[in-house]
Amino acid sequence: MPTIVVEVMPKAELLDPQGKAVLGALTRLGQSQFTSVRVGKRFELTVEGEVTDAVLAEVATLADEMLSNQVIEDVVGIHVVESPADGASEVAAGASV
Repeated sequence: MPTIVVEVMPKAELLDPQGKAVLGALTRLGQSQFTSVRVGKRFELTVEGEVTDAVLAEVATLADEMLSNQVIEDVVGIHVVESPADGASEVAAGASV
């Protein structure tokens, strides 16, 4: 069964305290090559049957209305991932939002 992945990130203009904490931890561990970390959310929606344009449009609506807080977050990607039994390949059926 295919899975639709929705990726949500804090808006670029907002502070990301979680990302700052992770960056601080990386620095303390000697990983000084990283200059910024942003922490977001990933939703995986498993679909019964085929992923059609209508299903992707419905997921885009859900992502905007329910999975993200449009005041502080952006939906940065919606894409389809085939299940491991189907070949474990990622399909670019839904372009990034």
